[in-house]
Amino acid sequence: MPMNMKMKRGIYILPSLFTTGNLAAGFLSIIWSIHSHFTPAAWAILVANIMDMVDGRIARWTKATSRFGIEYDSLADLVSFGVAPSILMYQVVLHTMNRPGIAIALFYAIAGALRLARFNSKAIEEETPSPHFTGLPIPAGAGILASFVLSYQLFEEGSEITAKTIPMLMKRMPFFFNSMAPLMVLISLLMISNIPYANFKKLKLSRPKSLQLFILIVIGGLLIIAYPQNTIFIIFLVYLLSGITGYIWRYWRIRKSLLLSFRLRKNADGSPQQKDGHQ
Repeated sequence: MPMNMKMKRGIYILPSLFTTGNLAAGFLSIIWSIHSHFTPAAWAILVANIMDMVDGRIARWTKATSRFGIEYDSLADLVSFGVAPSILMYQVVLHTMNRPGIAIALFYAIAGALRLARFNSKAIEEETPSPHFTGLPIPAGAGILASFVLSYQLFEEGSEITAKTIPMLMKRMPFFFNSMAPLMVLISLLMISNIPYANFKKLKLSRPKSLQLFILIVIGGLLIIAYPQNTIFIIFLVYLLSGITGYIWRYWRIRKSLLLSFRLRKNADGSPQQKDGHQ
C-alpha cells in the first residue's frame, strides 16, 4: 500500500479514536451511576465532553471530516450526553418522583436524540457551517447536569470536603437540587428549540472580540484549577442562560424596531388628514 494512502487512513482513524473515547466514557458513566458511584459517573461525562471537542477539532484541522465520522460522533454523543446524564440524574434526584421522574429522564434522552438528528441533517444540507448552534448543544446540557452532581456531592460531604469550593454557590445547592426536575425539562426544551447558541469552533484570536473571549477562557481555566467542580457548573449554567437572555434581547429589539416603524408609518399616513383638518 502506498505511503500516502496509509497516512490518509491514519488521519481518518485519529478522530474516531477520540470519538471511541467519548463513547467509552459515557458507557462507564452509566455503569458507575447504576452502582451509585455518582462522582466518577459525573467526571466521566465531562471527560466525554473533552473527547467530543477534541475529535471534532482534529477532524477539521486534518480535513478528515466524513459522513461516517458525523454518524459515529452522534451515536457516541447520544450515549454520553443523552442516556448517561438521564440515568445519572434519575439515580441522584428523579428516582424519588417515581413515574414522573422516569418520564423526565426519558424526555431528556429523547430531546437529545432529536437534537442530534437535526444537527446531522443540517450538517449534510449546509455547505458552510452556521456561525451558531440552533438550540442548546447536547454536550452543554449534559455538562450542566454532570457538574451539578459534582458540586452537590461536595455539599453532601460537608466538613469532609477536601476540594476548594465557592461558599455562595454551595449554600444554594439545596435550591438547585429541588429545582433539578424542572431544570431538566427546560434543558430538554432548549435542546430542541430554535434559540441560537454561541459556536466557538471558529475562534480566531486575531479578532478583538475573539481575543476578549480568549482572555475570559484563560480566567475560567484558572478558576477551574482553583475551584474545579463549582466553576465548571457556573460556566455551563452561564452558557445556558446566555442563549435565553440573547434571545429575549433580540426579541425586544425587533419588537421595539417594529413598533417604531409602525408609529412612523401611522404618523406618515395621518399627516394629510391633519393638514386637511387645519384647512
